[in-house]
Amino acid sequence: MKRLWTIIGVHDVPRSFAWYSALFGLPSAHPAHDYFGQILDHDGTVLLCLHKWNTHEHPSLTSPDRAGPGNGLLLFFRVDDFEPALQRARSLINELEEEPHTNPNTQTQEFSLRDPDGYYVTISAVATE
Repeated sequence: MKRLWTIIGVHDVPRSFAWYSALFGLPSAHPAHDYFGQILDHDGTVLLCLHKWNTHEHPSLTSPDRAGPGNGLLLFFRVDDFEPALQRARSLINELEEEPHTNPNTQTQEFSLRDPDGYYVTISAVATE
């Protein structure tokens, strides 16, 4: 099995950690460090890693000023609890970027929003057979 660990640069790891945990309906927790945290699914699968900008010498994480957060990146998550995820999302933000609709490519419901750092996040329902 192969797993991808997506790491995004953020201004405030604990704040983003709480935001994504709430969006995914995960228990309230704290990141391991103030500069790095992993959002884990209930089974321990890494969903997303959060890394504070310019904490280490990673070339692509030096500053959001070099390329705006989300430039060339779309965070796309498939969830098995679409309606509750939509309710959680609405409680976290004032306005969705895209209201729920059927994606013509996947034939599943999805919506999009911005996270606290400006990343574009799409939540898509897992296809049912």
